[in-house]
Amino acid sequence: MFTTRPELRGTFGMVASTHWLASASGMAVLEAGGNAFDAAVAAGFLLQVVEPHLNGPGGEAPIVAYDAAVGAPLVVNGQGPAPATASITHFSELGLDLVPGTGLLPACVPGAFDAWMVLLLQWGTLRLEEVMKYAIGYAANGYPVVPGITEAVASVRHLFEAEWPDSAGVYLAPQGAPRPGTLFKNPTLAATYARIVAQAQALTNDREGQIEAARNAFYDGFVAEAIENYCAGREVMDTSGERHSGLLTGGDMSRWRASIEAPVTFDYHGYTVCKTGPWGQGPVFSQQLSLLDGFDLTAMDDVELIHTVVECAKLAFADREAWYGDPAFVRVPVAGLLDDGYASARRTLVGDEASHELRPGTPDGRAPRLPPETLWQGRGPGASAEPSIAPRPDRPGDTCHLDVADRLGNLVSATPSGGWLQSSPVIPGLGFPLGTRAQMFWPVEGLANSLEGGKRPRTTLTPSLALRDGEPYLAWGTPGGDQQDQWTLVFFLRHALRGFNLQEAIDAPTWHTEHFPSSFYPRTAYLNRLVIEEGFGPGVVEGLKARGHDVVVSERWSLGRLSAAGRDRSGLLKAAANPRGMQGYAVGR
Repeated sequence: MFTTRPELRGTFGMVASTHWLASASGMAVLEAGGNAFDAAVAAGFLLQVVEPHLNGPGGEAPIVAYDAAVGAPLVVNGQGPAPATASITHFSELGLDLVPGTGLLPACVPGAFDAWMVLLLQWGTLRLEEVMKYAIGYAANGYPVVPGITEAVASVRHLFEAEWPDSAGVYLAPQGAPRPGTLFKNPTLAATYARIVAQAQALTNDREGQIEAARNAFYDGFVAEAIENYCAGREVMDTSGERHSGLLTGGDMSRWRASIEAPVTFDYHGYTVCKTGPWGQGPVFSQQLSLLDGFDLTAMDDVELIHTVVECAKLAFADREAWYGDPAFVRVPVAGLLDDGYASARRTLVGDEASHELRPGTPDGRAPRLPPETLWQGRGPGASAEPSIAPRPDRPGDTCHLDVADRLGNLVSATPSGGWLQSSPVIPGLGFPLGTRAQMFWPVEGLANSLEGGKRPRTTLTPSLALRDGEPYLAWGTPGGDQQDQWTLVFFLRHALRGFNLQEAIDAPTWHTEHFPSSFYPRTAYLNRLVIEEGFGPGVVEGLKARGHDVVVSERWSLGRLSAAGRDRSGLLKAAANPRGMQGYAVGR
């Protein structure tokens, strides 16, 4: 099979991500003697600098990893909760039936910084300065602008000029948005990172002590203070068409730290897939595998395969809407959703014709509850990727991803996102905006993902890791909002069942369904829509239409930005990255 680049092979280390500078910086850390966790932290912070339209310090970073020293997978919960004062009543009193997709109202506690610090503290080996110097250097000295930054800034230029002057001061020049390929600097962000490191070094020379001091500087120190003052002291325009102040306080930040959790696991054809808990959409990947386990996918032609995978995805994502939420607040029946008997019963709903309804199931005999249809049908253009861009999305946003495999057997998969430059104003003195993740809550009582103070919103961020026959094997993931666990599933099935190597599985054309409410404002659903890339054989689109699918053909190289890194039993490492987007790269030796 023709591929755009080779699957990389080596024995020392592999880093793959959505930006070549992040991959190169992660590899530099491995070369300097760091492990996969050190490399992931360095690459993660650099992504905040070079992809500010896709992630930032104000966003989130869920991480799934494998610790070779202990011989076990783990999850770092890098998703911050809603402010304590956030409530359905508050939004109702503001006259809002949805949480806005932009501005200050949808800000949650920034989770990315502490997630990276926990990874470095618990499993890394290098010092704080050694992993943050790459992000500080590129922010201070400049990095080449990718077209996505130009397009994102241009799409909100008038908003910056009229409403968000602090963002204009960072991202707009007299001629407008920064041009692709030019050198761009964010000295304020560089100063924020450098101040955190300097404060930590001034307090102690101890490695662990410096990392703890950095966490305190962000969540209890000058960063938290600046965020609280901005949220309380400014009213900014958001997608509601009104100006609102934020709810996030220094107390919200002080009370939260990233936690370490066991992954949700599922066994499939010799692989053990590890995902986050149902505060993310991770288990929906395993639900799809559970449903598909009753079909002989290897014997199917493309039409039958795509139809079967899509119909199972519709069932799994319907369950996501009905059941997934922060398990600290709601009882999520994960075991029931992954039960063989439940999957067998649900599998009978997959027929020869495309389904047109959202059909959640009844795990453990409990009745499902979906959001009111008035909130998710017929609400404008919708958004199938993230984030929503103020004041109205005229260009879909996205997120980023990184994977690392080292010679010691460690694996890291992370999907940092949020804190998008186009979705919330830059905070003066910090150089970065807050996240807008609370837009994923429903301001309706009684749902699994109902808005509550201190609760984590159910996100779409979903890194993936798999063991093979009990041994660490593969880390992978992609940007793409609701589509992440569909594009990554297609990749995994091609690799695990059909023998595609990593690059072949990434390069092959893919598909997804939009048969459920979008997780992003304005929460639109397109029931029965199937989006498929160009590149399939003749008759595939016609065959899917004949089965009743509402098929939309997307341009070739338009869906997903997957990357992957892993190891074989022999210790041989491998990696691959996506040509889509023209900036993802894998490096290694």
